[in-house]
Amino acid sequence: MTTAHDGLLTIDLSAAGDNYLALSRRLGRGSRCGAVVKADAYGLGMSKLAPAFFRRGCRDFFVATLDEGLALRRLLGDDAAIFVLTGVRAGREQECVRAGLVPNVFTLQQLRAWMEVCDQAGIQAACGLKVDSGMTRLGMTADEFGRLLRDRGLLSAANISVIMSHLACADDPQHPQNRRQLDRFREAGERLRDELPELQLSLANSSGIYLGEEYHFDLARPGSALYGVNPRPGEENPMSAVVNLSLPVVQQRHVADECWVGYGATQRAEPGSWLAVARGGYADGIIRAQGNRGCGWACGQRLPMVGRVSMDSTTFDISGLAGPERAGLAHIEVLNDAVTVDEVAGYAGTIGYEVLTSLGHRYTRRYTGS
Repeated sequence: MTTAHDGLLTIDLSAAGDNYLALSRRLGRGSRCGAVVKADAYGLGMSKLAPAFFRRGCRDFFVATLDEGLALRRLLGDDAAIFVLTGVRAGREQECVRAGLVPNVFTLQQLRAWMEVCDQAGIQAACGLKVDSGMTRLGMTADEFGRLLRDRGLLSAANISVIMSHLACADDPQHPQNRRQLDRFREAGERLRDELPELQLSLANSSGIYLGEEYHFDLARPGSALYGVNPRPGEENPMSAVVNLSLPVVQQRHVADECWVGYGATQRAEPGSWLAVARGGYADGIIRAQGNRGCGWACGQRLPMVGRVSMDSTTFDISGLAGPERAGLAHIEVLNDAVTVDEVAGYAGTIGYEVLTSLGHRYTRRYTGS
């Protein structure tokens, strides 16, 4: 959806594809690289990005919901494996079976329900099993997993193709939880593989890929790093920037006397300073918490945000620009190679994932690259 908002969100498909290849090259021999395209490819457009990854050789895709999976199947056809990370709701299993999607199950009850639907359809459709290795989110508990291993009849009848878990602290390589989760997941995978020799194991997310080869197993599933978020916080970002967001300047003003700027009068503008108001605010994903601390970019300079971010506008101090630069100032970029997703997340007290998924739909979206 595009409107006459005039803000321009540019998404570089080539950069995203290059990120996929860079992550693939990090993996050990025998490990495949998938792509997480849930939440509309982190808000950037699954219909454009999933084919870009497919063209770079990706054949394993991860979505969050059945509807995302159905849309992706229509988009990519039958040559892609599509995993539904949060499973499938009761009553919609037949749709999942017909589309050839692989839902995660987290409980014995879900596993039996999936098998019953497959029996009714007369096919043995694959499912994934997610176990809780220490994040205490979605995943089969240790007690239920033990009962599953003891139920040989259920194991032989279930078509579990992959076992997964999710790392809680992969972006902190020194955190002891990484090793604890690795050990628990490896043990669970080995015990299940004793019964299901063809089973695949999947643990590593974007940051998990950088923890080392022992975390890679058969299938890695990066998400945020594909879209330019740094998988190694505190170190140089190995990923290419994917997004550029440019806001139109709708007013400039010269400050004659000291004054307050924005809601709540939280910041002063000094006499003699210059301000620019750009169209784009928290309704467009310019996260409100950036107020008084974030920045934009124009003419090779960072331009401080002044005052609180409004719903539809954001104010910048452009005093550092030369007169001709101010006169020609038509747009201010708030995401680019210099003002990165991770930097913006730091201003807003959040993570790059939220910055991307918050980007609004009033921008004109332009896709570059192939």
